[in-house]
Amino acid sequence: MSSSTPLDPSTMSRRRQIIETFRMTREVDRSIGWWMLAAFLVFGGIGFFIFWKLPGDSVFLTVIAVIGGVLLGLLGMMIVFSRKAQKAAYTRMEGQLGAGARALSMLRRGWQVEEVVGFTKQQDMVHRVVGPPGIVLVGEGNPNRLRQLMNSERKKHERVAADFPVHEVLVGSGDGQVPLPKLVRHVQKLGRQVKPAEQTDLLQRLKALDAQRPKVPLPRGPVPTSMKGMRGNLRGR
Repeated sequence: MSSSTPLDPSTMSRRRQIIETFRMTREVDRSIGWWMLAAFLVFGGIGFFIFWKLPGDSVFLTVIAVIGGVLLGLLGMMIVFSRKAQKAAYTRMEGQLGAGARALSMLRRGWQVEEVVGFTKQQDMVHRVVGPPGIVLVGEGNPNRLRQLMNSERKKHERVAADFPVHEVLVGSGDGQVPLPKLVRHVQKLGRQVKPAEQTDLLQRLKALDAQRPKVPLPRGPVPTSMKGMRGNLRGR
């Protein structure tokens, strides 16, 4: 594993971001290059065959088939790259402080993530997500300590937003917990119970609550290059 200083994706070009994402992914999955090559050949071959079978002039169709095959091959290669990079990024984050908050940064527009709205001295923490399901409290750390912390945060949020649903999610691999790689999808599947206009009202109510708590910055590891800077490419569909 590389011990180099983490890079800030906001200071890098698009090309540099892709190179760094590939490098970091390869540190976790050495086979990524072969998988990308295989995807290019398979998708490219399919694309070439489809265009070559179209009726028309053979020379013209051959040129179109080559171009179409290359484009479809590149598409397949990027799909494999994004999936492998996403999996590798989650692997790198496992066990890191604040991994849940970094994973939640993958949520699309229409969601607002507030890191560390609650914490313990042992570094258990609760993050808050506001979106279509309402309020989602996401806890990471020791399940026994989190139970009391989550209950406390739920009561605080219900006092200022009693008419909005509050969901609780624990990140982990135990019973009743959600594994880190499935966290974003799990939150998205909680349903649509709050309209966009109501979300605005909800966020306004939560401002008073947030003003009373200290801000606890999370330490940043090498993950943001691939998980945040390349966020658009890594979102699973």
